[in-house]
Amino acid sequence: MWSSLLIASAIAAGLGYFLTKQTNIIEGVYLQAFAAGAMLTMLADTMMPEAFKHGGKIVGLLTVLGFLVAAILSVLE
Repeated sequence: MWSSLLIASAIAAGLGYFLTKQTNIIEGVYLQAFAAGAMLTMLADTMMPEAFKHGGKIVGLLTVLGFLVAAILSVLE
């Protein structure tokens, strides 16, 4: 199961990279926004409940702050 997940993830990452490079800048921004939303969904669904259990309410705020810093660095690039 894990091997098939690894292979599927590698194929999806390669396909996403290829699609982002082949599209114009505006469409690439939408693809990156979609990917960021998917990451936030995965974090919120699978990792945040356990992190909240161990770290308290500050975990959600720090997660959003981390994505904000990443977005700012992306814009400054």
